[in-house]
Amino acid sequence: MKPGVSSEGVVAGETLGSFWETIPLEQMTPDQWESLCDRCGRCCLYKVEKAGDGRVFYTAVACRLLDCESCLCKDYEVRKNVIHRCLLITPSNLETIHGLLPATCAYRRIFEGKNLACWHPLISGSPDTVHEAGISVRSMAVSEALVHPDDLEYLLKEEGSSLFLFEDKHY
Repeated sequence: MKPGVSSEGVVAGETLGSFWETIPLEQMTPDQWESLCDRCGRCCLYKVEKAGDGRVFYTAVACRLLDCESCLCKDYEVRKNVIHRCLLITPSNLETIHGLLPATCAYRRIFEGKNLACWHPLISGSPDTVHEAGISVRSMAVSEALVHPDDLEYLLKEEGSSLFLFEDKHY
């Protein structure tokens, strides 16, 4: 579980006010920042950029630290030490990396001037709406720990592979 955030997605000591509409991302408290994550798990999937046109496709293969049922990192506090390619999302690097995040991501949406989606836990009041809306990778992803590295490299190059879940589109 991310620090300061309950299983319901409520920041400790705060109400569900629309702080994201009034507080710039770089001025949010750590708890406010963390509460923006909808816990979909999409950022933990392997992605493939199509050569030539830059389209990004998400695979069904997830980082070995992602719990594919809860869509939470199993070792959140030290994930970057364990998975060196882990993409840490911070207010200071968001301008550089926002295009690498799923179009559904709250950090990206707010950075691009959009509001949170109706299924976001801070809007719905429930941590389950991200799963009910089919946004999360729950029941769709498989841990990279279960895929042989040679198979992973081969499968990621196969355009028709069943490992490709979806193309990232703007919502």
